Amino acid sequence: MQRSLEQRMAIKFCVKLEKSVAETIPMLKKAFGVDCLSDRQIFRWHKAFAEGREDVNNENRAGRPSTSTSDDNVKRVRDLLNTDRRLSVRLISETLDITKTIVHEIVSESLEMRNVCAKFLPKKALTDALKEIPENDYRADFDA
Repeated sequence: MQRSLEQRMAIKFCVKLEKSVAETIPMLKKAFGVDCLSDRQIFRWHKAFAEGREDVNNENRAGRPSTSTSDDNVKRVRDLLNTDRRLSVRLISETLDITKTIVHEIVSESLEMRNVCAKFLPKKALTDALKEIPENDYRADFDA
């Protein structure tokens, strides 16, 4: 993303210097090497800047916005997990009619929970509980 933004700025600079597309392409290929934009993209951006475009950023694209991790869905998953922390991602997905990947993202990222012994627990609670175990007891469990 950043690399293509730099190249668009370079194209805009070439247009301001009244360089043709034929002059601009070799300069960009020399400067950016294998990371250079395609000839078609260079033509498109050169034409846009020559016609008066000032903004080097891409325009927002039309499309469906991501609504899957909305506050409403996060609240629904949180409420369901508060009733029973042993629910699986698959069961939550089926109950709330949300895809499994989105449920997993909500549980792990938004709610910051992990699945431990088939129970979802907050990450902080898990690390605090592990810190409270004396080191000798912890080692004894693994040495046996």
